Amino acid sequence: MKLEHLNEKFEKLFKNIQKESFLSMQALGGEIPFYIVPYNPSQENDVSGKIKQLKDRLTHKGISVLEINLYELSLDILSERGILEKLLEKETTLSKPQLFKTLQGALDSETRLIPHIEKRVKATPSGMVFLTGIGHVFPFIRSHTVLNNLQNSIKDRPTIMFFPGTYGSDLSLFGKMKDDNYYRAFNLDTLNL
Repeated sequence: MKLEHLNEKFEKLFKNIQKESFLSMQALGGEIPFYIVPYNPSQENDVSGKIKQLKDRLTHKGISVLEINLYELSLDILSERGILEKLLEKETTLSKPQLFKTLQGALDSETRLIPHIEKRVKATPSGMVFLTGIGHVFPFIRSHTVLNNLQNSIKDRPTIMFFPGTYGSDLSLFGKMKDDNYYRAFNLDTLNL
């Protein structure tokens, strides 16, 4: 993947997502208000800074943003369940498949992760939701699984997933691993608003 001009990318993004037609979801024709912002994973640190600036600019314009970082949420869930400390103690003795299975079970999208996301969304009125930390939770949480499970619960505001990879008709994490087909989200890099 080639490096992107992040200043231009995020300026265009800011201009588009502050529009009333975007916020009110008028142009969707009944589709779910899910959007993907793909980016080059080698620019992760710079993108994180740009996301913070974007949130600040939107807040200054009176548009509230709820950011849900899947990595931080995962740590919160593991901590709440009393599993985090145990995992950290056993990490060096567990094989990769054992660790993967443990994390995948403890953070099951349908029974654990999605209910926590729904709870945060309901508790925090906002103009839109940002989903971040996607690359940090791979492979035990898959982005297409999160989107598929959220499409029944977040319909009242735009939800934007910042995705380290490419998105056409399928999600390709890190531009190398096909995550799965997901046709219901709009690519904000290519969408004309």
